[in-house]
Amino acid sequence: MENSPIDFGPVAIASPLPRRSRQAKVVWGSRVVTVGGDAPVRVQSMTNTDTVDAIGTAIQVKELAQAGSEFVRITVNTPEAAAAVPYIREQLDRMGENVPLVGDFHYNGHRLLTEFPDCAQALSKYRINPGNVGKGDKRDKQFGQMIEAAMRWNKAVRIGVNWGSLDQELLAELMDTNSRRSNPWEARQVMYEALITSAIESARRAEAMGMDGNQIILSCKVSGVQDLISVYRELARRCDYALHLGLTEAGMGTKGTVASAAALSVLLQEGIGDTIRVSLTPQPGEARTQEVVVASEILQALGMRVFVPSVTACPGCGRTTSTTFQDLAKQIDDFLRAQMPVWRVRYPGVESLRVAVMGCIVNGPGESKHADIGISLPGTGEAPAAPVFIDGEKAMTLRGDDIANEFHRIVEQYIEKRFGAGVSAA
Repeated sequence: MENSPIDFGPVAIASPLPRRSRQAKVVWGSRVVTVGGDAPVRVQSMTNTDTVDAIGTAIQVKELAQAGSEFVRITVNTPEAAAAVPYIREQLDRMGENVPLVGDFHYNGHRLLTEFPDCAQALSKYRINPGNVGKGDKRDKQFGQMIEAAMRWNKAVRIGVNWGSLDQELLAELMDTNSRRSNPWEARQVMYEALITSAIESARRAEAMGMDGNQIILSCKVSGVQDLISVYRELARRCDYALHLGLTEAGMGTKGTVASAAALSVLLQEGIGDTIRVSLTPQPGEARTQEVVVASEILQALGMRVFVPSVTACPGCGRTTSTTFQDLAKQIDDFLRAQMPVWRVRYPGVESLRVAVMGCIVNGPGESKHADIGISLPGTGEAPAAPVFIDGEKAMTLRGDDIANEFHRIVEQYIEKRFGAGVSAA
């Protein structure tokens, strides 16, 4: 008797849960960028230039924006930095770059926003850290001054709590309360509670002053993956403000990339998070834009956003005879990313393009057929020929020493034909 497959019913298709936060608005001039609700999850980044260097900072802001960052945060820590902010905005406007600027304030933000109104106006959002706005009687007053500035200039705020600069008075109070419990919490749980309480109470204080809750975004940043997941699950349960996600001090290279992807992916899949930042420590010689690339790749891998064309490539094995497919895959990927600032305007929909660069006949033809355009390079023992597949059909076979350059030209021609002016994207 033949074994027949057991019918368990249709397999559920995985997709992120819908987000449940209210929608915030970040305004710059006539441009309004929505955050939260049904808006896309936004990518944010931060410069590492000296803000006093207005030209250098504007250039880096533009680089980050062109890489895909939809908000760029800059440090505003001194009177000189505050005075430079309007000139940074002016330089960006001259370059045709309208990305919203976020001012990062600690300790003296109340004074800088009051004494430098041009700075307050030039920014689109203020980041306020409740742990660094003042101590004792000064805390509420100085926090209030920053909220008043935000309301005066119609700016959004991110109330960003960080466990490295937590309000020590609040933490001590919660520790004291915990000591009187019959079953005290672990110290880490008290820390979680302090983070969440600081964020929500600060937001409610801002609303009590008259600020629109739809102009408030919250964050509770920590540097541990499981800590971040625990804190944000509870934060999302207790409030409906838009939430900014990110591991603080995620680390360098692979460590920072993997930790950020692990934490953010879990939360985003659960419908938690409205803006994200990947806080990578740049490796020597590495571009600041790498943090934007990683953030956008996380969203693209989850199927939540599409930023750049995807390039599928095999990892290589004993069947692949050379590094040609590796070189070609990198060349195509680098080329597509470099062209995106121009192509977003010239070729609407090009970010959905799928390219396959495969290294042998095993999976090469199949993967190439699944892509919009793909090539299967010859592996060990295979005929020196590289079939090219376009829209699922074999279109041609490339041979000789110039296969890489020929395929590069074919990709460009395909993009022009499919996404060019007057041609509707499929």
